[in-house]
Amino acid sequence: MSCSEDLRLTIRQQANFACEFCGVTETDTGGELTVDHFQPRTKGGTNDPDSLLYCCQRCNQYKADYWPTHPDDPSLWHPRHDPIETHLLQLADGTLHAITGTGAFTLRRLRLNRTPLVAYRRRQQVQIEERRLLERYRHLVIVLEQLYQRQVLLLEEQQRLLDTQRLLLQLLLRPKK
Repeated sequence: MSCSEDLRLTIRQQANFACEFCGVTETDTGGELTVDHFQPRTKGGTNDPDSLLYCCQRCNQYKADYWPTHPDDPSLWHPRHDPIETHLLQLADGTLHAITGTGAFTLRRLRLNRTPLVAYRRRQQVQIEERRLLERYRHLVIVLEQLYQRQVLLLEEQQRLLDTQRLLLQLLLRPKK
């Protein structure tokens, strides 16, 4: 789809430079993604910015020009209207599990559990856990540094008390004249 550079930038920014369906970023793909109509123009969609999505080539390809034509036809999840957690649950192994009919249809239609995406999500989970552990480690280092400083102060105080005790003992043990 062709659109003005300003509109394209707006759509990219709204999507945080990532596919609004699968989450793959421009950085991950090594280039810009595509601007697509959620409701295809051939099925009555418009060029209104709210009806445009930013998506990767694969999601765009699998979505194609799908649009429900009958009331019983399943609907695709619209990433701008509902958070992903409304329809899909990400499991610990990186796969997505549908929790609604819309989620199940979207999962199948866009093949959101394709092997590279599962590996991508798993890598993201590992990176998030690594960052969490690093933050915890940094916090522990700060606490240890504070404990070390406290220990230094206590050792200095102990030395002063020992020096005072030594002086007192010397005074008490001094021979009387």
